[in-house]
Amino acid sequence: MPEPLKKAASAFTKKPKTLEVTAGSSAKFVAETGKADAKVKWQRDGKDIQASDKYVIKSESVHHTLTVNSATKEDEVVYAVISGTSKVKFELKVKQEERKETTGARTETPAAPAEQKEDGSANSAEHGLVAEKGEDEPTKATSSMTGDEKPSDSALARKDSVWSCGEAATEELAKLDDSTRSTLFIEKPQNGTVTVGEDISFVAKIEAKDLLRKPNCKWFKGKWLDLASKAGKHLQLKESFDRNTRIHTFEMHIIKAKENYAGNYRCEVTWKDKFDSCTFDLEVIEAPEVQQIDIRTAFKRRAAPVSGGEGQDDAGELDFSGLLKHREMKEESTEPAVDVWELLKNAQPHEYEKIAFEYGITDLRGLLKRLKKIKREEKKSAAFAKILEPGYQVEKGDKIRFVVDLADPTVDLKWYRNGQEIRPGPKYIFEHKGTLRMLTIKNCTMADDAAYEVSAGNEKCATELFVKEPPVLITRELENRNELVGERVELECEVSEDDAQVKWFKNGIELGASPKHRFRTEGKKHWLIIPEASKADSGTYSVKTTGGQSSAVLKVEMKPLKILQDLTDQVVRAGQQAVLECELSEANVGGKWYKNGQLIYPSEHIKITHRKKVHKLVVEKMGLDDDGDYTFIPDGYSMQLGAKLRMIDPPKLHLDHLAKTPEIVVVAGNKLRLDIPVTGEPMPKIVWMKGEKAILETGSRVRAESFTDHTSLVIDLAEKDDSGPYKIMVQNEAGEDSAQLKIKVVDVPDPPAPPIVTEVGGDWCSMTWNVPDYDGSSPILGYIIERKKKQSSRWMRLNFELCKEITFEPKNMIEGVPYEVRVFAVNAIGMSKPSEPSKAFVPLAPTSEPTLLACDGVTDNSISLKWRPPERIGAAGLDGYRIEYCLEGTNEWIVSNPELTDKTKYTINGLPTGEKIFVRVKAVNVAGESPPVCMTTAILVKEVVEPPKIRLPRQLKQTYILRVGEPLNLLIPFQGKPRPKVTWTKDGAPLDLSTINVRNTESDTVLFIRKAERKNSGHYELTVQVEKLVDKATIIVQVVEKPGPPMMVKIVDIWDTNVALEWTPPNDDGNANITGYTIQKADKKTMDWYTVAEHYHRTNCVIPELIIGNEYYFRIFSENMCGLSDDATITKNSAMIQKDGLILKPPKYNDFDFEEVPKFTHPLVNTVAVAGYNATLNCSVRGNPKPKICWMKNKIIIENDPRYRMFSNQGVCTLEIRKPSPFDGGVYSCRAVNALGEDEVECKMEVKGGFSFQELLMRGVPLNIIDSYRDSKNILPPK
Repeated sequence: MPEPLKKAASAFTKKPKTLEVTAGSSAKFVAETGKADAKVKWQRDGKDIQASDKYVIKSESVHHTLTVNSATKEDEVVYAVISGTSKVKFELKVKQEERKETTGARTETPAAPAEQKEDGSANSAEHGLVAEKGEDEPTKATSSMTGDEKPSDSALARKDSVWSCGEAATEELAKLDDSTRSTLFIEKPQNGTVTVGEDISFVAKIEAKDLLRKPNCKWFKGKWLDLASKAGKHLQLKESFDRNTRIHTFEMHIIKAKENYAGNYRCEVTWKDKFDSCTFDLEVIEAPEVQQIDIRTAFKRRAAPVSGGEGQDDAGELDFSGLLKHREMKEESTEPAVDVWELLKNAQPHEYEKIAFEYGITDLRGLLKRLKKIKREEKKSAAFAKILEPGYQVEKGDKIRFVVDLADPTVDLKWYRNGQEIRPGPKYIFEHKGTLRMLTIKNCTMADDAAYEVSAGNEKCATELFVKEPPVLITRELENRNELVGERVELECEVSEDDAQVKWFKNGIELGASPKHRFRTEGKKHWLIIPEASKADSGTYSVKTTGGQSSAVLKVEMKPLKILQDLTDQVVRAGQQAVLECELSEANVGGKWYKNGQLIYPSEHIKITHRKKVHKLVVEKMGLDDDGDYTFIPDGYSMQLGAKLRMIDPPKLHLDHLAKTPEIVVVAGNKLRLDIPVTGEPMPKIVWMKGEKAILETGSRVRAESFTDHTSLVIDLAEKDDSGPYKIMVQNEAGEDSAQLKIKVVDVPDPPAPPIVTEVGGDWCSMTWNVPDYDGSSPILGYIIERKKKQSSRWMRLNFELCKEITFEPKNMIEGVPYEVRVFAVNAIGMSKPSEPSKAFVPLAPTSEPTLLACDGVTDNSISLKWRPPERIGAAGLDGYRIEYCLEGTNEWIVSNPELTDKTKYTINGLPTGEKIFVRVKAVNVAGESPPVCMTTAILVKEVVEPPKIRLPRQLKQTYILRVGEPLNLLIPFQGKPRPKVTWTKDGAPLDLSTINVRNTESDTVLFIRKAERKNSGHYELTVQVEKLVDKATIIVQVVEKPGPPMMVKIVDIWDTNVALEWTPPNDDGNANITGYTIQKADKKTMDWYTVAEHYHRTNCVIPELIIGNEYYFRIFSENMCGLSDDATITKNSAMIQKDGLILKPPKYNDFDFEEVPKFTHPLVNTVAVAGYNATLNCSVRGNPKPKICWMKNKIIIENDPRYRMFSNQGVCTLEIRKPSPFDGGVYSCRAVNALGEDEVECKMEVKGGFSFQELLMRGVPLNIIDSYRDSKNILPPK
C-alpha cells in the first residue's frame, strides 16, 4: 500500500511506524506532537478507537501512545493517528507460523539432488545444487496439491517471467490483498490458465458512483515490476468507461503467452486517499509439441519454498534439466541469430543481467554456473589480483566467507549487498591479511540469499550467495482415533525441527485457527485440538511439512441415550397453553418434533425449547388445528417419543369481520342490522344487553334475533340515544364468551362557541375557539372561518382548506376598521351551523423599532442612551418606550423603567461597575411592543478618566464685546471624564451669583447674564478639573454703551461765512474708544438741525459756507462703536453772519413731505458659508418714518437666540450668524415695516463642512435636518 500523503506542515514531530509482531503479543505505537497537550485521535480502519482492555491509549505532554494487546490476525489493518489537520497512517502486521506454500494453497516438496555434470557425475562445487527434472514430471499446475503430486514448472517458475524483476513473497501479497481498505473493485481479476502461444485477458471493474475523476489503475508482476513499461507486442493494457452504468473497465491482454509469463500478478487502484489491490495467478500450460532448446529457454528457475523474511526475491534452485534431457527434436531447427555465449564471454560481470534481460534469459544463476564452466580468456584487472567466484552456496545457519585479492592494497574497498553498502557488525566481519580482503557472514539465513558486490576504486566484481534451507521431516506420525461426541480430541505429531511451520488439513482442506480448531506447538511437537467433538468432525486429518506429510482417521460416535421422562397425553381448553415435555440422559442431544407425521417449525404460536436435558414444545393458544399426535425424535438416534393432544370447544363469538375495536357507525335516521357468527357445542344461550338492560327479541324499534349459527341486533331509524356500548354474552357447558360492541350514531356537529380574538396586528389578528359540545359522534375534520366588517352584512370565507387547529390568523385586513369573525365545524357527515360572531375588534399594529440608538454617556454606575422615534407608528399611535438591559454572559433582560417614558433619552442607573451590558429599546402602544433596537456591542459600565480640555470657541479667544442691556450667553464646551468640576472667577474673585447665572453639564458650561451692565466687564477665568488634572481658559468681556456728550463746545472765531469751533472730549466714553463726532447746525429762526460733518475725529473744526444774515447755533454728538451719544452739547452763544450794507431777505419755502414707504435699495445675496466661521447677510432699506427691521429664517422670526446678532445703521441691515453649522442653512428673509407699508427680501444660505453624523445626533439636531446633509461629502469635524 502506498505511503499516505504528508502535509507540508505536520503536527507530529515523531510519527508512528509500521510494526510486525507475533500473534498474542502486544504492539505499541508512539507519536510525538509539536505542542504539549495537543488533542490526538487514534483510528482503526477509518473508525475512532475507544480506550478499552484491548486498546490502551495514553497521553503525557507531547508523548502519545497506542497499545494493542493480544494481537491477532484480525488486528492486521491500517491504523491512523490524527492531530489537527495532520493524519499519519501506519500498519500492524501480525506474524504467525511461517508458511512454506504460496497463494492458492500450493505445496511442494523440494528435492535436493546433487548437481549433474555433463558426464552424469555429482558435482560438489560451492555454487549450489540443481534438481534434475524427470521425464514424466507433470506440466499442468493445479490450485491444490495432495499426496505425492508436485507442482508444474509453470507454477514454480514465477521468477522466470520477463516481467518478474523482484517478485514479492506470497505471504506479503496475501497480507496486502487481505488488508482492510476502502473497497473500489466491483469485479476483480480472477486466476487464469493459458496454453503456451495462446492469448488470455484479465478484467478489473471499478464503479465510479462516488468518484469525481477517473481512478488510477496499475498492473504489476511480482512485487514491484510495473507492466506499463512492458506494454508492446505481447502485452496490451486497455481501459474504457461506460457512461450509462458509470463503470470503469481496465483490461490486461497477454498475447501469445510463454511459459515464463506464469506467476503472481497484482492490480492496484488508487483514487485520492482510497486504495484497493487484488492478486491473481497466471498458469501457463506447456504446449504438447517439443520446443527447441537454446540458451534463451534452457535456464528456467524453479521457485524454492517461500519463507517470510527479507532477501527471498531471488531464492530458488537452478534447473538445467532442459539441457540434460534428450527430447524428440523437430525436423529442422534454426540456431539463434545472435551467439549469446560470445556476448557473455566478452562482457563484464555487471553487464550479465542486462544481456540476460535483453535476450529473455531469466535463470541468471544457472547462466552464471554454466558460464563458469566455459573457459575463456579473462581480462586482467588493474585493481584485483583475484576476484570473487560467480556464485557461493551455504547451508542455513552456517557461515560463509568471501575473499578477494587486491593488486593495490592501498585502494579503498567497499562491500555491497543488493546495492546497499554493508557496515561491520556482529553478523558481518571484515578481515585484512596482506592483500587479501575477506567478508565473513555468520549464521546465514534466507535473508542473506542475495547478490553481493565489492568495489575497489573504479572497478567492481560481483557474486551471488545461495542459502539452502533443509526440509522439515515428520519423525512421529499421526495415529487413528475413535472418540465420542462432546469429548476433547488432540491429534499429535513430531517433526525434525523446533518451531517448524506445519499445516493441518481435514479431508484435503486446510484448517485455520478458530474456536472449533486450535493449534499448539512445543518445540518439535505439534497438536491439533478439537475442544468439543461432534459427528461432523469425523474425517481424515493430515499434517504437512516441507519434507513430508502424515495422515490419520478420526471417528466420532454418539453416546448411548436413555429416556428419563416420557411424553404424556393432554387435554387442553381452547386458548390455553399446552406443554409437551420430555427429558433425555444427554444434554447436548438435539431433536425434532412432528405432528401427525409432519415436521413442526418454531413460530409465535408454537415454541420449541431445549435446555440441558429437557426438550419442550409449547402451544401458546390451543385451537382446533392443534389437535393431533405429536412425536419427538432425538437427533442421531432411532428411538421416538409420542403423545396425543386434544381440545374441548367452548362457545365463541366470531368478530373477525369487524375491526380490531368493534365499533359500528350508523348515520342518524338509517337502519342498522348487525350479524355476529357464534360457534360452540352445545348450542350456547345468547343475551344482548345495553348497559344493565337486556334487549328482547320482542322489541319494536330495537330488538335481538337469534339463529343456529349467528345472532343479530336490529335498530330501525337510528337515533342519537342509540349510541353507546352493547354487550353480547354466550354460554354453554364448556364455558362462556362475551364481547363488547360500540354503536355510534353520527350526525353533523353542533356550532362552535363564539370565537375569541386573542391578539391583533396591523392587518391581522389571532383567534381561537372551543370545539363544539357535540361533534356528531364523528371526529371534527376541521373548521371554516368567515369574517366581515362590523357595519357590513357580507361574510367572506377566509380558508378554502379546512383548518385542523382551533386557532387561526385572518390576514389582509384594513388597519383601524372594526371586524367580526365566526366559525363553522365540519365532520365527515357535513358542516354545522355558524357560530355566533365574535366581539368586534380593530386591527392595530405595534410601531416599527426605534431608530438610531446610541450611547450618550457612561459613568461608574449608569449609562445614558439616546434614540430617535420609530419610522412607522401607525394608527395605534405611540404610548412610550421601554428600556431593557442584559448583563453579558446571561440571557435575562431586565426592564429598567417600569413605567413607559415618552422621551427619546434615558439614563439607566444602579448598574454594577465593571460589567458589560447589552441594551435594547422597544416602542409600546396599545397593539403591543415593537421589535427592539439593540446596541450591536456590549457597553462597559466604567467611566474612563479623560484629561480635561476646554474647547474655547474662536470668537471668545478675542475680547467679547456687547452692549449694555444685551444678554450675555457664553457657551463653552469642554471634555473630560468623569464629569469635570467647573469653576468660574472674575478678575480673580468669585462670581456674583445674584446677577450672573452659571449652568454646567457634562460636556459644556454656560455663563448667562440677562441684561449686561458696565460692571460686568472684566476677565472671566474658567477652570475645568478632573481629579488632579486642570485646564483653564480666560475670556475678556467688554460691556459698552453710547458715550456721553462732549464736555464743552465754544465758538472760537467768526469770519466771513465761516465759524471756528472747539470742544473737549466727553467724560464718559461708554467703555469704548471715541470713534468720532457729529457736528450739526441750526438757524435760530427755525431751529432745524442739519448735519455738517460726521465721524469727525478732531476736537476742533471750521464750519464754512454759512448764509450771510443768519444766526446759527451749533451742537456736537460723541460717537463710539455703539453709536452717537443720546445728548449733544450746544454752544451757549450763537454765531451771527453779517456783512455791512446788506440785508438778507430769506425766501419763503413750503414744507416738503419726506414720508416714504419702506423699500430695499440693495437686496440680500445668496451666500455659501463655511462651518465654524462667522457669516453675515447684508441689505439696505430706506423709508420714512424709520422702518422696523425683522429677520426670519424659513419664515420663522429670529429672536432671543444668542447665535444670531442683528445690526441696523443708516439704513444698512446686517445679520451675523455666529459659528454656523449645516443645520443653520436655509432661506433667510429681512422684512422692513412702517406705518405706510412693508417690504421684504430673501436669500438662500448653504453651510459647508461641520460636524459628523454622530456629533449632530449627540447635539440633539432633528433627524429631518440631519438627513438633508447626511450624504454631503463636505461634513468635517470642527477645527
